[in-house]
Amino acid sequence: MAWYYEPLEISELGAGAGLRRPTQPQAGRVTRDSPALAVMTDLTLTAPATIRPQAPLSGANQFMITRGVRLLLAVDDRENVVGVISAADVLGERALRAAIDRNLRRDELTVADVMTPAEQVEFVQFDEVEAARVGHILETLRRSGRQHLLVVDYDDVPTASPVRPTVQRAMVRGIFSLTQIARQLGIPVQPGEVARTFAEIEGVLGH
Repeated sequence: MAWYYEPLEISELGAGAGLRRPTQPQAGRVTRDSPALAVMTDLTLTAPATIRPQAPLSGANQFMITRGVRLLLAVDDRENVVGVISAADVLGERALRAAIDRNLRRDELTVADVMTPAEQVEFVQFDEVEAARVGHILETLRRSGRQHLLVVDYDDVPTASPVRPTVQRAMVRGIFSLTQIARQLGIPVQPGEVARTFAEIEGVLGH
């Protein structure tokens, strides 16, 4: 059977066109008792900021500025997460130590030289986050001394073994950012040292 389709009308784009990107609903105000999901960047709704481990370290910093984020997921060609790198890693002592250890100039470093490898990256389970409150996330970040926290769920991956038909593959589902949580709490803080950020949050919340 022959099919016939009318071609669509073609137009010229011209100057001044914008670009659509995945977006979450605008982050709203929260309290300590709000659901934790209200302050999680959900990667099923927002495209993650990723970078290759072989990318120059200076490029990582510029990409963070462009994306307006302070954490990048380092991924390989198969989209496996091989590490994470933060603005503090790029601009702080970690990069300086890496340059000294490898006898390189700072501008010769790559993301892989400075990132935290996946085996050392800590995370929380998505199913626990679903039942948690903002206060739980703040306490988790405070005790870990970190500005960011990954959230992981799992995919079932088939295997060739009839005894073990599937294995679970960890999938980064979301990211918590201390700075973003502070903003949603209505606390205007500048990205920076973790203890100072918590001091500002606790000062407003009356901890």
